[in-house]
Amino acid sequence: MRNSFVSNYDVMRDAMEAAFLAYNQSVMIDKYGLSHNQDFLFISFVGITYRINRFTGRVEYPSATATAYLHADYNVSMTIFDVLCYARPFCRPSETYVSLSGLKSGAQALSPGSDLFKRQRDLFTGKCPQLKAACEKLGGIPQQVGDVSYKIPLFDFLPVILQFWDADEEFDSVLKFMWNENILDYMHYETTFFAASHLLSRLTELAGVNS
Repeated sequence: MRNSFVSNYDVMRDAMEAAFLAYNQSVMIDKYGLSHNQDFLFISFVGITYRINRFTGRVEYPSATATAYLHADYNVSMTIFDVLCYARPFCRPSETYVSLSGLKSGAQALSPGSDLFKRQRDLFTGKCPQLKAACEKLGGIPQQVGDVSYKIPLFDFLPVILQFWDADEEFDSVLKFMWNENILDYMHYETTFFAASHLLSRLTELAGVNS
């Protein structure tokens, strides 16, 4: 018997796909210089080019064999929709990067805690060379702070800085993100966690440590 279970995340994703159709796609195209044709908009997110169906809102990405397109998950879809539909009209990235707690917003009170990415942090512990290689595969540019530190493009127009300090005899490893100080012009505070989760998923996959 076919499993008919649909998660609440899928329900919310599908609802946003429908809501996407109410937004002006020409504005999105002009704002970000999106590639497009009569059927799809195209946007690169963490090294993968996604296509958004202009008539259904469905977000898809090519399979490993590039013979089919797969439905993007909640984190991917919601981040893309937030950037396309929510971002302020004249947002521009800054040259300054800060932690989420350093953003000029009271939203940091909603933070789910410092252990949110503990599993990924533990996976990278003792594997700095693999993490460096994965960051470089995503077009990361080396930075100065941390045992591994790269400025990585979330989108072509919006990078984020990942900082990682490996564990030693006294301290656990540390994983941090430094965000463009104007990030909340592009997405809601909560969406930064969707974006970071997807970036870490891609890095663990590329580093070969996602077990």
